[in-house]
Amino acid sequence: MHLPKYNDFMKNIFIILSLLVSICIVSCTNKEKKKERIITVTMEAQRYFTEQIAGDKFSVASMVPKGSSPESYDPNPSQLISLGKCEAYLRIGYIGFEQVWFDRLMDNAPHLLTFDTSLGVNLIHSSHNHQSVGTRNRSLGGVDPHIWNSTINATIIADNTCKALCYLDKINETYYMDRCNKLKREIKILDDTLKVILKGADKSFMIYHPALSYFARDYGLHQISIEEGGKEPSPSHLRDLIQMCQKEKVHVIFVQQEFDMSNAELIAKETGTKIVRINPLSYDWKEEMIRIAQALKQ
Repeated sequence: MHLPKYNDFMKNIFIILSLLVSICIVSCTNKEKKKERIITVTMEAQRYFTEQIAGDKFSVASMVPKGSSPESYDPNPSQLISLGKCEAYLRIGYIGFEQVWFDRLMDNAPHLLTFDTSLGVNLIHSSHNHQSVGTRNRSLGGVDPHIWNSTINATIIADNTCKALCYLDKINETYYMDRCNKLKREIKILDDTLKVILKGADKSFMIYHPALSYFARDYGLHQISIEEGGKEPSPSHLRDLIQMCQKEKVHVIFVQQEFDMSNAELIAKETGTKIVRINPLSYDWKEEMIRIAQALKQ
């Protein structure tokens, strides 16, 4: 006669146990969601390439934030702490930030796997205003570090990034390769677009800091740098730049947001050229490349 009460008791126990199991499952699932995989890159344009391939499999952090120069940026303490949560670092190759900080970052986070996305890039070597194309060991110096401002180089960077991700997460290799191929098709479309825009455009341009050497190489343009050996131009160099600007029929002077505009403004006033602000470090890489080309066309 006590059987109904016993059945009710067991039913309640079963309900409670079911609820406990459900709570455990939800809790474990939430923990899994919180445990995101993180990789770090040096700069914003590189973060763009990496995110296009990584998709939702990795969170990508950039050491040099928007609006900062990778030639002179120093990481803050919170970034150094966050680096400890990453599993890999993808370097862009030759930029000043890496030359100064890379070894120290690795000492701070020795567990990090590192990958160089510049491998295979046909490098430009600069000595003041002279530039030559070739391949040289990093230790010899003189390498123009702005490799990402080139559709040719972007394809190489994409392939290197894909290889790194496949190494880190082999189970999703097909996923990364498919996304990499999609990105490379978009880069090819961009290259075709730039060629159309630059047809009949100015062949020479002036820029404060020579960040468009690879862009100029790809499309047969002449980049004239206002900087003299990485420093402010001397009065005599400014006079030479004004004469060169007139001789080569330069109509555009590009100035990056992180640099002083005074010398560019002086040259523009003397020559009647137009100053155009650009951001070759931008995460919006494709849009910025098109904007630069359109400025030369106009």
